[in-house]
Order: sequence, then structure tokens, then C-alpha cells
Amino acid sequence: MSQNNDRISIQVGLSGYSFKIQSAGGTTTSGWMSADRIFTTPEFQKRYDEVNLSVFTHKISLVPEQFQDVKENLQMLSSVAEITDGDTVASISVPEFGAVLLYSNNIGETLSRAISETVMDKSGNKSVPLPEMYFMLKAVTALPDYNKILASYMDGILYLVIVQGRSLLLCNSFKAPDFTTAEYFIFLALKKLQLNPEVSTIAFRTPLNDEEEMSLYRYFKNVDQI
Repeated sequence: MSQNNDRISIQVGLSGYSFKIQSAGGTTTSGWMSADRIFTTPEFQKRYDEVNLSVFTHKISLVPEQFQDVKENLQMLSSVAEITDGDTVASISVPEFGAVLLYSNNIGETLSRAISETVMDKSGNKSVPLPEMYFMLKAVTALPDYNKILASYMDGILYLVIVQGRSLLLCNSFKAPDFTTAEYFIFLALKKLQLNPEVSTIAFRTPLNDEEEMSLYRYFKNVDQI
């Protein structure tokens, strides 16, 4: 992002939304906001050089690009996620890992659709809702450590990506009704991959409260929020 560009990144879940604005003047964050504030949020009335709209959907599957067949997207996704009648299945390329992300945004789509039609770029284009996992896969490559651990936690679901060097080791979501359970899945994944949290940094794309951050610091070398 050039210093002259304004970028807004919006995350949408079942319970509301949050946003981060990056510009030459610095970075501002909103914290978590309820859905009824969409049309009174002044930041949503502006236009931006870049708009990223992330939807927390666990209906996702990452497949090697050579195995992807558009005609089989629905069948491939339904083999790993619960797809119901009326769900729309789409795909987007993730060239950083030579893969394609299959997904359905039919979770809280009313809220994401309203934001999509409200927040536009400077050319008047509507923002396109894409899964949170897509933005995680794009962001993880920029983490500085050799062992890159990136997580998001929202609406009782943990989203986790782990990369070693340039190799993707894990890309998955886990049902976790509370943060303690989310930590359990993080440590279980690290143990299976033989990664030591004591010498690792974990990054989160979703906000952490003080208690959650301190809990992670008991095990990890460092905790970042990006």
C-alpha cells in the first residue's frame, strides 16, 4: 500500500463487525460494533482506494489448484463442510500457495451484503465479501518469523493458518465455544507439527482482550495483533 492510499479492512461476523483504516495519517481501529450501527458509521460514508471485506465463514476448503474443477466445487466443499440448500459456492485463487479456496459466504450474508453495498472504492465499485481465511492466507506470508502462526477467533470458531518458511502446514477452522478451547486447538496443532510455542510468535487478526492476550503470553514468545 502506498503512503497516499487509504485502505479500509472490514471484518463481518454473526454478531456484528469491526474495521481498520490505514492511511498516510496512521491506523485507526473501531473495535467490535453491533449490526444496527452500519448506516450511522461515518467511516462507511467515505470512499477508499482499497476496500477489503472479510466474512467469518467456516464453510471453506483449500485445494491444490491442479485439482480444482469448477463443476465439482459444490461437491468438494460439501465433503468437508455442511452445505445446505441455497448455499452459493464460489472460489478464489491463492497463488502464494498454488491453491484455490472454495467457500460459501451463506453465514451472516445479510450483514455483509449491506456493508458491501454501502462501502465502495473511489471508482464507485462495491466491496466484494471474501472469507476471513482468504485474507489470513494473504497476510501470513508477511509475518517475519520462519514459523508463521496466524489466527482469528469469532463466533465460537477458531481460524488457524501455520506456515513454515514458504510451506503451508495447516489451514483449518475449529469449533471452539470459548477462548480456552481455541487455545487447546492451537497447542494441539503446534504439537502435531512439532513446533515450540515458547520460541514462536502468534499473530491474531481479531481483537484480543487483556485476559486472552496474557493467557497466550504464558506460552508464546510474543503475541501480535495485525
